[in-house]
Amino acid sequence: MSTHAWTEGRVRELHEDLVSLYEPVDRVAEHGADPTAEPGEGVRQLVTTILSQNVADENTSRASAALFERYDDFAAIEEADHGELVETIRVAGLAEQKAVRIQRALAAIREETGGAYSLAFLDAMATDEAKEWLMAIKGVGPKTASVVLNFHFGKPTMAVDTHVERVSKRFGLVPESASNEAAHDGLDELVPDELIYSLHVLLIRHGRTHCSARGADCDNLVCEAYCDCEFC
Repeated sequence: MSTHAWTEGRVRELHEDLVSLYEPVDRVAEHGADPTAEPGEGVRQLVTTILSQNVADENTSRASAALFERYDDFAAIEEADHGELVETIRVAGLAEQKAVRIQRALAAIREETGGAYSLAFLDAMATDEAKEWLMAIKGVGPKTASVVLNFHFGKPTMAVDTHVERVSKRFGLVPESASNEAAHDGLDELVPDELIYSLHVLLIRHGRTHCSARGADCDNLVCEAYCDCEFC
């Protein structure tokens, strides 16, 4: 873990160095044009992110495709027979839990809006309030909430997946002992709002390209400048 003190200025330097190592982050290229234009897109992202919990991207895509091919709309998913829904999304793993979480989330949204399957109401909320609302749904943790809020509403909250958490701890952005929720809170406080999405993507790229869990390749300028992990 890096022993250097992190300031806003140093975070900006890290961001610039990661951009130099990889390339600038193009939000539209990563996630398409304005996803808030369609009311149901935020709900779709929430459902897909629940499916993605603890599973590879390929299986998430397969489960999501099967789900939205089988059911015509969110109401049909909420009202679906539990066993049928489980079989539909089984490829995502933990299908029993995820089926319950998806139907619970859809019910919470419908009850909040008076019948609509839209998360547009979150846009008017402060980030902390919106995150609290989502996390009040059992099975929606800080990462799932942050994905929806940052990717689809542009709210300044860092989605901390395994790559972001590993790299952040090795660089000393958050303490090695921090829980995932504490890592979310720490990065939200430390990273300038306008850099949160871009740094999120860049940390993932770095985790996949150089800073892997085992046998990390530290022969790059970013690791040399910011990391003191066991592989450096």
